[in-house]
Amino acid sequence: MHIRSTSRRRNVLAVLSMALFAFAVPLLAQPSSVPFTVFAASSLQNAFEDIGLLHQQQGLGKVRFAFGASSTLARQIEQGAPAAVFASADEAWMDHLAQRRLVVAATRRSMLGNRLVLIVPASNPLQVSLMPGVDVGALLGPQGRWVTGDPAHVPVGRYAQQALTHLGAWGAVQARLVRAENVRVALAFVERGEAAAGVVYETDVALSSRVRVAGTFPADSHAPISYPVAAVAAHDTPAARAFLRLLESQAAREVFRRHGFTVRR
Repeated sequence: MHIRSTSRRRNVLAVLSMALFAFAVPLLAQPSSVPFTVFAASSLQNAFEDIGLLHQQQGLGKVRFAFGASSTLARQIEQGAPAAVFASADEAWMDHLAQRRLVVAATRRSMLGNRLVLIVPASNPLQVSLMPGVDVGALLGPQGRWVTGDPAHVPVGRYAQQALTHLGAWGAVQARLVRAENVRVALAFVERGEAAAGVVYETDVALSSRVRVAGTFPADSHAPISYPVAAVAAHDTPAARAFLRLLESQAAREVFRRHGFTVRR
């Protein structure tokens, strides 16, 4: 009787172990139920939100996004914000974090580009040839202001200052600049008619029917517009690495192209 009882107990334990294993395998295969956070430049918002949907469709779980000026996001990471991935609108702010060893150097990629454009309200039919000697002040009128991101720290503003300096127009229009906290705020100023013109990325113009492109800045008038992305060292996880791999996939590249970005190989 004792032998049979022991045998039955072993059989029961074996069945229970198999059952637990059957439940455990699917659980291990599931993505984490806790979303991780991606900090990304404002101009990436619509494209990254679509990438987030793609992430879910591929069974990788949800992603939380925080969008803003690259400078603001980089400083928040520096202060300990729980971002797992950082995507900047310029190399300088990624360099800022890399020099402090706050991002994982091996994960850094610069796969996207953009174009810098001068925009006006949709009702303004004016076209401007953005060549050296251009009179941007004439476009603004006697009292008009123009807007872009604050050149002191917002990438689009830095690109704008470089371009207008190259064209010889910065000195004439600097005092009439509205310094926005990010590129989407700059776009909104022109949409509402609170600025006669603005300098934004070409991808932002596609989001609004209330503005139009009056001119495109020559590519050699400013530093190349580049979007580096990297894992944040303090929160470098398999989920963050999976998101970075997704960004390099063909499906993600198609999303970026659809939103007007230049996709680099």
